[in-house]
Amino acid sequence: MKIRILGVPLDLGQERRGVDMGPSAIRAAGLNSALKGLGHQVEDAGNVHAKIAEEQPFGDRRAKYLNEIAETCQEVAHRIYQTLEAGLFPVSLGGDHSIAIGTIAGVSKFYRDRGQAVGCIWVDAHADMNTPESSPSGNVHGMPFAATLGYGPESLTKIFGYAPKLQSKQCVLIGARDLDSREGRLVKESGINVFTMRDVDEQGMRGIMEKSLALASQDTAGFIISFDMDVMDPAEAPGVGTPVRGGITFREAHLAMEMVADSKKMVALELVEINPIIDVHNKTAILGVGLITSALGKKIL
Repeated sequence: MKIRILGVPLDLGQERRGVDMGPSAIRAAGLNSALKGLGHQVEDAGNVHAKIAEEQPFGDRRAKYLNEIAETCQEVAHRIYQTLEAGLFPVSLGGDHSIAIGTIAGVSKFYRDRGQAVGCIWVDAHADMNTPESSPSGNVHGMPFAATLGYGPESLTKIFGYAPKLQSKQCVLIGARDLDSREGRLVKESGINVFTMRDVDEQGMRGIMEKSLALASQDTAGFIISFDMDVMDPAEAPGVGTPVRGGITFREAHLAMEMVADSKKMVALELVEINPIIDVHNKTAILGVGLITSALGKKIL
């Protein structure tokens, strides 16, 4: 496979500084060499420029740094579209989860231009289904899944001039365990497929992934994986800004990504929310590299 890596050092979507260094931490953990070791051709396209919080006021308290985040996501969308057009597989490295608005817009537009839809498997402790009206914090990293489904400000929902980017029946949320009360209503209204941590406990990761892969692949060209490292239990991934106890285990995460690789249906991969400032010996980034390589074909034997 020919892979293009794109870093998006954006941290305006949340309040805890440091996640902008996530792409560097993942690279330092050996991502490029690990992918080359699997036989892939790797092109590292560097980082998209992202403004920093010190450069401007946060604006509307209901959607902080909205204009700056939208600007970065537009650039990401164009870069992802160009990557696919060049025949390369895109790997986006965050940065906070608001970058998903750009990643998904680029993938959606590429396949839409060819008369096809794409699905999405969103792996996250949170639903990221807030809007400015429902968000208790005004942090945009809690809004990207909603934006890709057409909910929220047009500067986020209508990149490339259309919305939604995804159809809810082809979208899956895995690992949810921390939802805001008003956000939960939108999750139900949207019609996305949700597997909470209770579902993972009761059905096992294998059963959850079999269902998720089928849902995200139905009537699509394939699916995007958007993986937020806070879905992991904090014991496994301490370097995240919004940790929540009771997350998925090391082996559950690797099994999920190994099954993604087996499906041969993934069209783009995104890994976000690594904060090296609060990490322990780059443990979270090292785990992130392992999960990316599992999704791209690494096997135990």
